[in-house]
Amino acid sequence: MSSEAAEERVLEAVTKRRELVNEALDEDVPMKSPERLYEATRYLLKAGGKRLRPTVSLLTAEALADVEPLSADYHAFPALDGSEIDVMSAATSIEVIQSFTLIHDDIMDDDDLRRGVPAVHKEYDTETAILAGDTLYAKAFELLSETGADPANGLEAVRRLATTCTQICEGQALDVEFERRTEVLPEEYLEMIELKTAVLYGAATATAATLMDADDETVEALYRYGIDSGRAFQIQDDVLDLTVPSEKLGKQRGSDLVENKETLITLHARQQGVDVDDLVDANDVESVSEAEIDQAVAELDAAGSIEYAEQKAQELTANAKDHLDVLPDNEARALLCDIADYLISRGY
Repeated sequence: MSSEAAEERVLEAVTKRRELVNEALDEDVPMKSPERLYEATRYLLKAGGKRLRPTVSLLTAEALADVEPLSADYHAFPALDGSEIDVMSAATSIEVIQSFTLIHDDIMDDDDLRRGVPAVHKEYDTETAILAGDTLYAKAFELLSETGADPANGLEAVRRLATTCTQICEGQALDVEFERRTEVLPEEYLEMIELKTAVLYGAATATAATLMDADDETVEALYRYGIDSGRAFQIQDDVLDLTVPSEKLGKQRGSDLVENKETLITLHARQQGVDVDDLVDANDVESVSEAEIDQAVAELDAAGSIEYAEQKAQELTANAKDHLDVLPDNEARALLCDIADYLISRGY
């Protein structure tokens, strides 16, 4: 199958499940009093998003149950122990945590936009945005406690999500710390993006597998699929920030360089003797020129740093797909493989 055909399959699978996830989110996070709080709580959920993480959760359940995709009721899904579970609640809990992290990230970075609309703290205010994020955080655990799974499996799923949230905070703290340090190793960067970005993909797969009553070996393999896919996603995002035209990227190309954010690319370049700090003279993304970015990218390319990052993303993606060997050979598993590839292409 060509890469274009595989991407089309992924987008179709995600689109169909996104509609179902959005319906569930409308029910799971309803409007109520106080209205301003719940408007802010629902604001980012209503703003869009591909819903990749809940899609991965749902596909994991479908692959384990060995059923035709979209053939079973996600709210009464056949688990491996013969029971029925609400795997949709598990999937939406992951998306709700994702929105919680985005709200707080935007506050910390004082970003103006998210998903093409003003960030929550810009649309409302910082206090309301913090409360909205906290509400989503609590709501996620409420949803995960309502799956109807075996109590031991349900408790383990809640434990994993709690650990995941702690790890995301650790990753965010490392990201902030790296901005103050004079030296960061590539291995440290990989650890940071695992904590900040990849663990939620790992939770998406492992939580669904745990609730489905999969054995420990299968749960761990599926967790590693999520971790490696999530790390590859972030590394490729760093590459795209430099190589995709600004009009397609939806933001200024090279913004990470202008803002002095360390990536696997810049860390590798430093090891090759490149003076990364002087690659771009502009102090903000509004004043940087395309010519400056072109020159910086040329130097990074000449150092082999962009190729290094691309190869690392491909290596991690290959590892992720290997972890899926624990699953039956079915359509859902094939879609999970395609999603791993999609995460390092994303249609640009």
